[in-house]
Amino acid sequence: MELTAQSVREQVAWACRILALEGYADLTLGHVSARPAGSETIYIKRKGVALDEVEPDDVVDLEDPNAHLHLETVLHTEIYARRPDVGAVVHGHSPYVTAFGATKARLELLTHDAVLFAGGISVFDETAELITERDQGRAVAEALGTRRVVILRNHGVVVADKDVPWAVLSAVTLERAIRLQAIASTLGELRPIPKEHAEGMFADKYQERFLAEYWAAWIRRARRAGADWGMPPE
Repeated sequence: MELTAQSVREQVAWACRILALEGYADLTLGHVSARPAGSETIYIKRKGVALDEVEPDDVVDLEDPNAHLHLETVLHTEIYARRPDVGAVVHGHSPYVTAFGATKARLELLTHDAVLFAGGISVFDETAELITERDQGRAVAEALGTRRVVILRNHGVVVADKDVPWAVLSAVTLERAIRLQAIASTLGELRPIPKEHAEGMFADKYQERFLAEYWAAWIRRARRAGADWGMPPE
């Protein structure tokens, strides 16, 4: 089904609500954007609202001269410029991923969650500062490469994926994978899944047809939690 401008805004707003419930809430920081397939238009959460209070009207056309944009909007624009396969970008500061990025640890293939990242995750460590300049955004996009995740050292994470549901899945799953790794490391010696085994598991575990189920479940959870005010009714 082709997405309209309004349905894209609604999808990005839901993504923000879901990410807030999954640990990405951080004052008014963090942002989600979408570039629908076949379109050059980028829709992005505006500056000044928290993830858990984003409504469809808070998702703006990036080219709108009246839009109030986040300082780090270049994270989105430079990734889209480099990656025609990307249809959504998430930037946030979830606790476990952000803490992980302040260490020399590496992501181990310990769980089914980590299997999503069997191809590896990238790290950007040129600076811990805000990414506000175009050349900085370009450097982050280059560090990301062809992967779905780049950790911003001592800062947070950027997730780039094919569309909004996939980007949310990647962001949520990364936080869970690192949280489980943190728990496992307190219990004993780590026993990772062999890389070739994890790569073989990927196709069964992360099928495209599952995304609609996951997306619907997230929205149901948001509604049960009362996090659906200002959103379209069922």
